[in-house]
Amino acid sequence: MEEIKVFDKVIEFLTNVKVYGPVLVIIIAYFVYTLFRFAIRKIIIFGKTEVDKKRVKTVLKLLENLVMYIIIIIAFLVILEIYGYDTRALITSLGLLGAVLGLGFQDTIKDFINGIGLIMDNYFIVGDTVVYNDFTGEVISIGLRSTKLKNYEGKVYTIANRNITEIVNLSIGEATVSVDIPVLNNYKIEKLEKVVNEIVEEIKESGKVISCSYLGVSDLDKETIKFLINTNCKQDDKWQVKRDILRIVKINFDKNKILLPYTKVEVINGKKV
Repeated sequence: MEEIKVFDKVIEFLTNVKVYGPVLVIIIAYFVYTLFRFAIRKIIIFGKTEVDKKRVKTVLKLLENLVMYIIIIIAFLVILEIYGYDTRALITSLGLLGAVLGLGFQDTIKDFINGIGLIMDNYFIVGDTVVYNDFTGEVISIGLRSTKLKNYEGKVYTIANRNITEIVNLSIGEATVSVDIPVLNNYKIEKLEKVVNEIVEEIKESGKVISCSYLGVSDLDKETIKFLINTNCKQDDKWQVKRDILRIVKINFDKNKILLPYTKVEVINGKKV
């Protein structure tokens, strides 16, 4: 008989809405949020340009965070209802409490408002490369409270949205990459310019630049002569484009047996002069 009573108590405990109710609410809340995330990520991203598509993705990410907080609040209120609390009275009192908390959470509110403003005003979007103070990195997330940047070393920098008042977006517009090519001043200029023009054509054919041109001689002294190449490309590609240009220059100079300047050290009586 005692075993039956224990069993009945266990059944009574498990069938108590105050026991299974909160668990069921949490499961449903998680399911709804997961379903929403799945739907958001399956949405076809429309946009005329890649920038427009990135902006839509950023807005959807922010919306995802907002919905998560709303679901958490609703689930919390439902659980309170299960335990017999008058949530309507609670919501009314929260209106008064909100005014008090608003003073204590001013920074959080500023973060939220500024986070929306950053997107609406097109300061930057996820995927852009930006400079904040002395930190240069790619925007990897824009949340309700903070924005995260990641640099080429993998370091992640988190900024409170309220602190983002001035920022440089390197992904807007075209980047100009100018490269001075130094050569020993013992070759005929006609030969050098012919090779430089060949280099320019090879850079154009690489497909990574918008335009490329040879601007002429940029500097001249008794030992060296410098040729200036000017290139326009996407902001995100500028460092790689510069590396590619230097590689193409070296390959073509080696092929045409053109020497780059080298540092001369004169030694007199065992001492550098």
